[in-house]
Amino acid sequence: MANALQGRRVAILAADGVEQVELEKPRQAVLDEGATVELVSLDTGEIQAMNGDIDKGDRFTVDRKVADVGVGDFDALLLPGGTMNPDNLRTNGEAVGFVGDFVRAGKPVGVICHGPWTLVEADVVRGRTLTSYPSIRTDLRNAGATVVDEEVVVDNGLVSSRNPDDLPAFCRAVVREFAV
Repeated sequence: MANALQGRRVAILAADGVEQVELEKPRQAVLDEGATVELVSLDTGEIQAMNGDIDKGDRFTVDRKVADVGVGDFDALLLPGGTMNPDNLRTNGEAVGFVGDFVRAGKPVGVICHGPWTLVEADVVRGRTLTSYPSIRTDLRNAGATVVDEEVVVDNGLVSSRNPDDLPAFCRAVVREFAV
C-alpha cells in the first residue's frame, strides 16, 4: 500500500507522559505511507515520553500548540496512550475541544491504550464500540460506549486498540482508515 496516505495531514495529539512506542510506531506507519505528520500538544517546546509509564523515554519536539490548530488543518488524528498523557489532555479544554470537534466532523481517529480518556471527556463515545486498556473500560461504559476486548476495533473511522502488543494490527487499521 505504498503512498496510501500521500497528501494526507495527520495530527498526533500528545502531552508529557505519552507512551513512547505508542507515539513512534503509528507515526512511522503513517509516514511510511506518505502522510505529513505534526505533533500537537498543550504547549510548544518538547514533551517527555515514557516507557511503561515508569521510565523516562525520549523527548519529542512539538510542532504546534493545540490552541493554534483546528480540525480543518488535518485529515486524521492519532491519540497515543500512556497513563499521564491522556490524563493531561483531558483536563485541557482546548485539547478536549479539538478531539471532540474532530470526531464530530467524522474524520478518522486512531486511539490506543489510555487514549480514549480524552474521547470520554469530549463526550464522543456514546453509541460507539471500541477497546482500550482494561483499567479505563468502566469509564468508557459509563460514557455510553460498548467496550470489547479485541486487539483492534474499527467503528466508522474510529480505530482503537488495547496496548503496545496490539500495535501491528493498530497501525495497519489506522493506515487503512486514514486512507479513506
